[in-house]
Amino acid sequence: MKRIIYTSFYASLIIISLLFVSCKKKNDFPFEANPIAKAIKLETQTITKQQLDKIPEAYRVSVENGGTIEHITYKSKNYYGDGADNEKKANVYLPSGYDKADKSKKYKVLYLMHGIGGDENEWGMKDEKSLVKKMMDNLAEKGDIDPFIIVTPNGRSGFDPDPNKTYLAFYKFGEELRNDLIPYMDSHYNTYADRDHRAMAGLSMGGMQTINIGIGECIDLFGYFGAFSAAPTSNTAAVTASLLKDNTYPIYYFYNICGLQDSIAHSAHSSAVKALPALCDQFVEGENFMWQEVKGNHDFGVWYLGFYNFAQIVFK
Repeated sequence: MKRIIYTSFYASLIIISLLFVSCKKKNDFPFEANPIAKAIKLETQTITKQQLDKIPEAYRVSVENGGTIEHITYKSKNYYGDGADNEKKANVYLPSGYDKADKSKKYKVLYLMHGIGGDENEWGMKDEKSLVKKMMDNLAEKGDIDPFIIVTPNGRSGFDPDPNKTYLAFYKFGEELRNDLIPYMDSHYNTYADRDHRAMAGLSMGGMQTINIGIGECIDLFGYFGAFSAAPTSNTAAVTASLLKDNTYPIYYFYNICGLQDSIAHSAHSSAVKALPALCDQFVEGENFMWQEVKGNHDFGVWYLGFYNFAQIVFK
């Protein structure tokens, strides 16, 4: 009897673990509430000076006559729901010198996604205080990068912003990208309207979206990818390799970073990407693929560093 009870108990644990790491397409909730609460708490904690100092101070200061940030509203649908009309908000970073009237000057675009506890403002891209803006302005001014546009949208394709109610709305964002957000950006801004000049990246749930949606569903829309501490429901390397089996679109770069002390994402993110070069010949370590482990947890100390590194790799 004890053996049967123990067997049943361990079987239950295995089932719960599988629910935790699998990407669900049906209306059940793959996470327990506590891991979500833990992730949100870590996401929203204040970044320390020690963490900030991983990024050179010269790239964290304001630049005179730097870029600008605009706030947009675009029409979308309630994709995780009844499909009713919806209005979504996003923030747009425009490099210094951007001139809407100059249609001859085109810009590349990075779609930068947030985590489960955030929205379009989680990356702080709201005003002149934005660290993303400061890094971009300095990277461009110092000649480290060719300037590009950044968009930070709300990654939930549903009405209710409560992550405990619309968790699976994150998985519907590919439809919004394809049908609404990218067409809006390409029609309202001076962008290159092709995958060769588009990138997708994100933290935690946004990293999952980059893997599952950017690579898994929208490889025809993006050529560059970045995942920062990708969430536990990210596709495994084997799944991604299978999805790309017949892919003919070039993958220009896939950058990954995760904290070694990250109890939420490290194991899952490792499973999602570390074996990709061995399983899929479209990823070559040192050429178009990087897995970077750093000291750190599930927080912006890792993610801002990831952004700083990725900004210098993308579109090269």
